[in-house]
Amino acid sequence: MMVTIRMEDLALEEGMRVLDLGCGQGRHLHALYWDETPVEVVGLDLSLEDVKVAWDGFFELPPPDPYSERRSAVVTAGDAQRLPFPDNSFDRIICSEVLEHVPDPDQVLSEISRILKPGGLFAASVPRYWPEAICWRLSEGYQNTPGGHVRIFRSEGLKSAVEAQGFKRFGRHWAHALHSPYWWLQCALWDKRESSGLVRTYRKFLEWDLLQRPWLTRTLEALLNPLMGKSVVMYFRKAS
Repeated sequence: MMVTIRMEDLALEEGMRVLDLGCGQGRHLHALYWDETPVEVVGLDLSLEDVKVAWDGFFELPPPDPYSERRSAVVTAGDAQRLPFPDNSFDRIICSEVLEHVPDPDQVLSEISRILKPGGLFAASVPRYWPEAICWRLSEGYQNTPGGHVRIFRSEGLKSAVEAQGFKRFGRHWAHALHSPYWWLQCALWDKRESSGLVRTYRKFLEWDLLQRPWLTRTLEALLNPLMGKSVVMYFRKAS
């Protein structure tokens, strides 16, 4: 599965309660559940259909190892701007490729701060500014897709917005450099993207890379991520 948040940077401990906010169809939710550290994972997304797909995904793989009664998973539909959780109820929160979709990201960040325990960690990823700006410039259709991106974040702007809620950034990296040209190609051929042989071929390449993970493309992407990574990922700690 393609994950953007690095599990090792979350410093997970057995029995922690972890929220995947905007879990979609569950790529990070499943990675957390099958991580070697048993944790209690909760997934929330605005789309009930995506939540159903995420739930079904828990039955597609063998049970995680090691077994632990402290490993569990719950999914629910809900609004990130009005979270149905009490104050200080999570040890870790991740929010991957979500904030660029919501009408009021500051309200979402306020809710995250409210439900995260003091000293807890928060990981956020959003599309990187300049690769995303190219997409917007190439295609009005990309900009206006229902449920799509409503803003482009600059890294320092996102950092400032999160830190204004009582956090301190301690890490940053970029991800998915090989995906940037794919989205540029889609945007350049927006009206023909479903029938384009170029888009279809590049998609098959990315699917092959995801499944096979050959050292050549993994090394190439690691080298390119600081230059043209599609996503920027930041890690924050809430003040104690």
